Amino acid sequence: MKSSQFFRSGAGVVLAAALLIALPFVAALGGQAWVRILDFAILYVFLALGLNIVVGLAGLLDLGYIAFYAVGAYTWALLASPHFGLHWPIWAILPLGAGLACFAGVLLGSPTLKLRGDYLAIVTLGFGEIVRIFLNNLNAPINVTNGPQGITLIDPVSFGAFKFSGTTQILGFSLSGPQKYYFLLVALAILVIIINIRLQNSRIGRAWQAIREDEIAAKAIGINTRNLKLLAFAMGASFGGVAGGIFSAMQGFVSPESFSLIESIMILAMVVLGGMGHIPGVILGAVLLTVLPEVLRYGVGPLQMAVFGKMLVDPESLRMLVFGLALVLVMRFKPAGLWPSPERQRELTEAKS
Repeated sequence: MKSSQFFRSGAGVVLAAALLIALPFVAALGGQAWVRILDFAILYVFLALGLNIVVGLAGLLDLGYIAFYAVGAYTWALLASPHFGLHWPIWAILPLGAGLACFAGVLLGSPTLKLRGDYLAIVTLGFGEIVRIFLNNLNAPINVTNGPQGITLIDPVSFGAFKFSGTTQILGFSLSGPQKYYFLLVALAILVIIINIRLQNSRIGRAWQAIREDEIAAKAIGINTRNLKLLAFAMGASFGGVAGGIFSAMQGFVSPESFSLIESIMILAMVVLGGMGHIPGVILGAVLLTVLPEVLRYGVGPLQMAVFGKMLVDPESLRMLVFGLALVLVMRFKPAGLWPSPERQRELTEAKS
């Protein structure tokens, strides 16, 4: 019995690996834009898993999470572009970006330790907007961020002479820039998922869940809620910093417009829609909310032409309408998310009975 289970799990891993390897080549048949969409889906998995630590595990409603993404992105942009004439390597910038985002997380967490629910959401929302406005105006009297114009000509990720931009021949295969980034992102995503699983199953993870369920009871049994809440903010922010650095390198350009409130809300929606506190659910939510709008973007127009023979509604407006309706329906019929944890599912079942 055990050997058959081992065989099935081994076959599952091999199948998943084959799918992950084949995916960018299949997506490239529809154009490189679809490979870039896959890249962004994985980036959003980083962000959603980071926010899941704060919201899903520790139960701290954070609406300013995009600020940590911005810290990581601008750290890369300032240290690997002609803006200051610096071109630092990835192994120096990425940990530094994660560290600065981590520090920003502690900075946000420290004054909000006694806040919960709506009050915490308002304060974190304000923090996210302050960072964006700060980046937008830090071009005078000393030009640090180049203000609304943003920073251009940012270096791509590179290891020695191997660059992730442009097309490269590897073992007879021609890999485009987005395809190379895809494999880098998949490797980083596996690492991030392993860290998340280890955290969730550790004493720290269980303490976060205790704080989420009842902070007063958690404090009564000896859990240091102050330090653990700060740790949740710091850990979650560091994932945002890493994602921001890769985003900056992939795009080659950053500006404050990329870090608006709507981005924070989208990342929160990924966590809630997938299933708060459940890692597979959060990954599903991030992938769905990244890919679905793009599928609608490319599919709504041709669908109207095929059915009605003309455009009745602007495709962009209809896309967002269908997207919003889908979110409402999911929350109506699956309030715990598309893929909730077994514990959460059991709680909801018991509450109904």
